[in-house]
Amino acid sequence: MTSLHRVKVLDREVQVRSTASVEEVREVETFVNDTISALQASMKTTDLQILAIMALLNIAESFLLQSQECSRMEQVVQEKVSRLTQHIDDAVRQE
Repeated sequence: MTSLHRVKVLDREVQVRSTASVEEVREVETFVNDTISALQASMKTTDLQILAIMALLNIAESFLLQSQECSRMEQVVQEKVSRLTQHIDDAVRQE
């Protein structure tokens, strides 16, 4: 079930609908605001649109890298499971 949440980003309060818990929404809000704050500290621009775009790009890049790592780890786990299954099958056949 979706709930209506108020979040504040770039000093603007917006309402969003989400199936996430209040805590999860707050965590996302904090993450976005922290990302923007870090960019504000490292960039010379005060243009909020540029900061928002840069934050979006940084978050998207992080997401894609994590997604690729997750896929890689899934493949590693699947290969290990296959090898273990083969070892079990071999052991059962030897009995």
